[in-house]
Amino acid sequence: MRDVGAVLGLVVLATAVATFARRGRIPAPPLLVLAGLAVALIPGVPPFRIPPQAIALFVLPPLLQAAAEELSPRDLKAVWRPVTVLAFGLVLASAAAVGALAVAVTPLSGPMAFVLGAVLASTDPVAVTALGRRLALPGRVQTLVQAESLFNDATSLVLFKVAVTAAVAAGAVHAGAAAGEFVLLAGGGTAVGAVVAGLVGLIRRRTTDPVLETVIALVTPYTAYVFAESAHTSGVTAVVVAGVMLGRSGHRLSDARIRLQLSAVNAVVVFLLESVVFSVVGLELPTLVRALPDGTGAWPVQALAVAGALLCLRVLWVLPMASVVGPRRGQPAWRVAGVVTWAGTRGVMPLAAALSIPLTAHDGSALPGRPLVLVLTTAVVVLTLVVQGLTLGGVVGRSGLALEPEHTAREEAGARDALDRAALARVDQLAGLETHPEAALLGIRRHLVARLDNTEDGPTGDRLEEAYVGLRREVIRVANEELRQLYTAHRISDTTRRRLQHELDLAEAGLGDR
Repeated sequence: MRDVGAVLGLVVLATAVATFARRGRIPAPPLLVLAGLAVALIPGVPPFRIPPQAIALFVLPPLLQAAAEELSPRDLKAVWRPVTVLAFGLVLASAAAVGALAVAVTPLSGPMAFVLGAVLASTDPVAVTALGRRLALPGRVQTLVQAESLFNDATSLVLFKVAVTAAVAAGAVHAGAAAGEFVLLAGGGTAVGAVVAGLVGLIRRRTTDPVLETVIALVTPYTAYVFAESAHTSGVTAVVVAGVMLGRSGHRLSDARIRLQLSAVNAVVVFLLESVVFSVVGLELPTLVRALPDGTGAWPVQALAVAGALLCLRVLWVLPMASVVGPRRGQPAWRVAGVVTWAGTRGVMPLAAALSIPLTAHDGSALPGRPLVLVLTTAVVVLTLVVQGLTLGGVVGRSGLALEPEHTAREEAGARDALDRAALARVDQLAGLETHPEAALLGIRRHLVARLDNTEDGPTGDRLEEAYVGLRREVIRVANEELRQLYTAHRISDTTRRRLQHELDLAEAGLGDR
């Protein structure tokens, strides 16, 4: 009962802080981390520990799928080369750099220093997505940062397993074995994710029950993760692949009413899980610090050094490829590199990896350096979430990369006009066929012309007769086709496509079942 009360209290605290952050237009992750840290420092609060398996199994899959579904496939195709370089090359370079630095400035042994480097080598998709959701970044820049964090799991996981093997068993690791394990993790995870997405797609195409659709959508990321982990492949990669594939075909798998319900349910789930998981990061740090052995009091300086090294290396690595995703309007490439660097934070996944480090070595003795690795990992995560999270909006604003609200409004208005013109052309075609009542055609035409002229909203669904409702459905169908063509032709962004798709779904759902 005490554990249940603690979880409920954490949910209430996290929800209150996240709600305040939304109203104040402040990124929620840093505030949630600070709130968790403040609660953990209150005298009398018991130590807080959470099993890494709980984070990996219950929290990460739905958050990873939500992030993957937000990826724009079109923009992903445009940046797959820099994403590949970051997901492989930068992860390897970061692990090596942090490992070497840890050997120089901390009492960690070589193997344990490499464990620390492997844990902190990759950016975190949960943190990156949560921080970037409210930023008006250009599509390619946002996709680059988000895709990198989603697809670097296999690389960092292989490095982590290699490092832990060396630290625990004190054995040599062959490059060929590591490469084979990487192929198994990445390739196997991709295969499992594709199979799960295909099966879920087949089921959802034959399902019209909103409740059943919602259950399927909620279970999908857990299914992909569990199946992949059971096959000893990357569960994270499987969830990401399934999410990208289902996100690309989601509009064809269900109708407007189901899409609206799924969107609402997913928003609630993501809000609650993100709120809780970032609070946990802050709650864990004081407990881990108290468990440190003597002689490790310099950990704050060491954490600052590691965080600084990660940022510097990231700038140097990103700068040469910044021209792929920018510059825009003649802006220097270093501004793009600065934004991409500052947006790449560490978060929940490094913390879960660090907590999963074995407690003992191969001979049964306590694994030396494990407490310090946990503290340094958590400290770096807190630093990046708080410092980069609270200042990311300012960095984006000063870079000149942010899309102005007027730009987005103009794009949406132009797209709406294009949809209305396509629908009006369809009405004229139907009028020539004389297959619909003239009064209904006149009503639809009047409604569309009024929208184009911005003079009225048109008649409401409650007053539409059966013929008018049928025409409205046909008009919405044509508008959906036009919207997909606009997106395919690169005339609108993925953000505009999603917003207008939501508006069309609302309009179609408002017609009811008549």
